[in-house]
Amino acid sequence: MQLSTNIWVWLGVFFTLSVLSFLYKDNPFYKLAEHVTVGVSIGYAIVLWWNLTVYPRFIIPVFENGHFILIIPAILGLMMVLRIVPKWSWLSRYAICFTVGGGAGMGIPRSMQASVLRQLEATMLPLSLNSATGINNIVIFIGVLTVLIYFFFSKEHKGVFGGAAKIGIWFLMVGFGATFGYTVMARLSLFIGRVLFILQDFLGLNLAG
Repeated sequence: MQLSTNIWVWLGVFFTLSVLSFLYKDNPFYKLAEHVTVGVSIGYAIVLWWNLTVYPRFIIPVFENGHFILIIPAILGLMMVLRIVPKWSWLSRYAICFTVGGGAGMGIPRSMQASVLRQLEATMLPLSLNSATGINNIVIFIGVLTVLIYFFFSKEHKGVFGGAAKIGIWFLMVGFGATFGYTVMARLSLFIGRVLFILQDFLGLNLAG
């Protein structure tokens, strides 16, 4: 075992252990790591915002190419920032109206395409008992239909309709369970990555052998 001499590795280990210390209780080390993470993230985001948005999409087009029409959205953006100034906060309402209206106009068609039409297309599959694909398609069709029946509250869930709704509940539980499982796996993957970082990069242990 040979400890690393890289100061950045030591900092990484310190903040890793500081974050994990929250498992015991809230403490100053965790608060320090939390504040540093938020501060660094905001600073990084501001730099990206300037280099990827303001400079190439506003400064250059307006002052070098003469696209003065871009001054209008820039003014709307400044009006939205005025939300933090009580005297001028009313100006932000106009910018928010344009943003919400434009966002809804562009977002609703995309949402319909991705969340509704694609979902309908995914259920319009050939049904067959002669192949694994056909059986999977039947399961998908039954799952979509029974889940939709479960969320149909205009009719009381009794009889055949109620039985189909109960099947929909089972499909929902399986879906939620799979999503939770993927989430846990992702978190465990991050934790294993930090443990390997401490053991290999910091302590210098050779785990491959």
